[in-house]
Amino acid sequence: MKNKLLVVGTMAYDAIETPFDKVDKILGGCATYIALAASQLDVEVSVISIIGDDFEEAHLEMLRKRNIDLSGVETIAGGKTFFWSGRYHNDLNTRTTLQTDLNVLMQFDPKVPTAWTKSEIVLLGNLNPLNQAAVLDQMTSRPKLVIMDTMNYWMDSFRSELDAVIPRVDVLCINDEEARQLTAQNSLVKAAKMIQQMGPKYVIIKKGEHGALLFHKEEVFCAPALPLEEIFDPTGAGDSFVGGFAAYLAQTGTISFEAMKSAIVYASAMASFTVEKFGPQNLETLTEEKIQQRLRAFDQLTKFEIDLA
Repeated sequence: MKNKLLVVGTMAYDAIETPFDKVDKILGGCATYIALAASQLDVEVSVISIIGDDFEEAHLEMLRKRNIDLSGVETIAGGKTFFWSGRYHNDLNTRTTLQTDLNVLMQFDPKVPTAWTKSEIVLLGNLNPLNQAAVLDQMTSRPKLVIMDTMNYWMDSFRSELDAVIPRVDVLCINDEEARQLTAQNSLVKAAKMIQQMGPKYVIIKKGEHGALLFHKEEVFCAPALPLEEIFDPTGAGDSFVGGFAAYLAQTGTISFEAMKSAIVYASAMASFTVEKFGPQNLETLTEEKIQQRLRAFDQLTKFEIDLA
């Protein structure tokens, strides 16, 4: 029986502008990227989210064809789906938010489908910590692993609610800027130790084009990012990363630091595919052959021999 991965997060539409091109409307939302990345593996994936009736049936059908369960997605009649618009600057590491319309997200009251209340792995996507906590409250048994993503906005505006959820998770996955803000530590090693003291056993700190760090007690693992000739759109790369990470662990059924090393490399591969096209387009058409080629590239990137005296 496949392991179950339960995902809570946003399903949205985005308008994106980069130095290379722009799109006025494209599928987005953290849950969308997470689920598409996770669906590349042999794992049962279910999404909890909320959308308006303007969400295109073709996009829902595309997700269903990837065997993504949408029974936890609520549709609000007459409502508009969450919308975000942003412009990326020349380095693609910084962006300016042009518009954020919460729309139906303001009514979000996540409901976990009965069939998913015993999921082995729960992934709390970048979302209001009150929504994240509500999902955990509905689980009828303690998941084997709870993974959480968050961002600066929740640290600024919902810090007490965020602090209440963090001790309930096993893995916190954030970027380097967020780790420093959360802990008021400039050193990422010190930041990771402080986060572990808050409750999570494992800490992943993403560093964009510089890879990712995994911390557990005194152990540290560093995974590179794949050098790419062309990067068109970094939107959703972090979500694809954590989706690939969670799905890899769900497929193997092993929760350990060693397993997470491999999971992070797989996660990095998912993120590398995402940035090569606008939105989640690359994730929609991925094949097993392409994934294996990318993983071999990561293997070659990190393989070396050294003679030690």
